[in-house]
This record gives sequence, C-alpha cells and structure tokens, in this order.
Amino acid sequence: MPTKIEKLTKLFEANRNEQEAEPMKKYLKNHFSFLGIKSPIRKELEKEFFKETGMLKEPLDQEFIIELWEKDEREYQYSALTYLEKSLKKLQKEDLALMERLVLEKSWWDTVDAIAAKPVGKIAEKFPEIIEEVIDCWAVHDNMWLRRTAILFQLKYKEKTDEERLYGYIKSNSGSKEFFIQKAIGWALREYSKTNPASVKQFINENSLAPLSVREGSKYVD
Repeated sequence: MPTKIEKLTKLFEANRNEQEAEPMKKYLKNHFSFLGIKSPIRKELEKEFFKETGMLKEPLDQEFIIELWEKDEREYQYSALTYLEKSLKKLQKEDLALMERLVLEKSWWDTVDAIAAKPVGKIAEKFPEIIEEVIDCWAVHDNMWLRRTAILFQLKYKEKTDEERLYGYIKSNSGSKEFFIQKAIGWALREYSKTNPASVKQFINENSLAPLSVREGSKYVD
C-alpha cells in the first residue's frame, strides 16, 4: 500500500517538466530545485491527491508536512503549505513549534510569508498567549526569518491588529539593513494602512525607517 508521500510523489513525477524547472529555479535565486510544475497544474494535482486520500477529513498529519519539507524539490514545500492552509481550523497551540521549524528550514520568502500570515497568524488568533510567550522573542531573534514572521503574523488581522505590538516590532527592526526585514516592515504597514491610514501615516512620519519601508508602507497613505 503506497504511503501518502509516495502517492503525491508519483503524481508530481508524472508531471515533471525540466524546461519549466530552470526558470522557476532562477526566480528563487537558485536556492531550490524544482520539478517544473506550474502553480495551476500543481493545485489540480493536489486537489486530486487530497480527494483520493481523504486526509483533509483526518487530524493534522505533522509527519506528512515534515516529510514534504525534507524533499528536495520546492513544489513539495508548496504542497505542505497548501495542506496547512486547508487545515487552519485544526491547528493547536503546540503546532507553533512545527511552524518555527518550517520557518527555520529551507527559509525563503515564498514559504516564510505564507507560514507567517496563515498558520502562525491563525494559531496566535486562537491562542493569544503564545504571542507573549513565543512571538515576542521571534521579533528580536538572531534569525532574520523569525523576525520577518513576527512582523508579518498580523498581516490579515485588519481591525484586530495589535497596533502597539506591531509598531514595537517594527521599531525593534527599523535599523536592520536586511532587505527582507525592510520589505516586511513596509508590507505590514501597507496592509495595516488599509484599516488605519492616519495611524500609519503618523507612525511613518514620527519614526526613522528605511526608504524601502517608507515607500512600501506609504502606498495607500495620502
């Protein structure tokens, strides 16, 4: 009896496209290898896979996620993220440790951003105590990707955004020379400005931020 991973691997290998794989690899600065399966095709294959296995009706399978994360080609990590997105209601407080592992392993913006805004954001919404217990530490962590995750986890919170915490995280990271931190600050401010533009405008005016952060954050501010 093939395992779930074996079933998904068989589907993906049957749709491998070496011609598409090279530009996809270059798009992510050659950090990862690809099967060359474009997103619309991959999503159809995932849909077929989830229907066949019925695993979306089962409890969250952490081992499945880890196994996908350990595979070489990036499409497998994307499928892990698809599975997580379809399982947000199942996430529990203890799943945050897995999210941290996923952020720290094979780190790049394409996976980190999805983890931050969706599973981490959902866990923090359901179990707000983990913000003080864990995410506050991420905001000043040595690892850039954990800091980016902390800055972005409220991205979809809108009026539920903890403004004081968001601005605190940004101030803690405003001196960073890292492109991905400066970009995250701008993105977080831009999203929050859709809810509270006056506050974001005032914050930008009163704080010293990188030009990239200001440019990104000011997009929807008059």
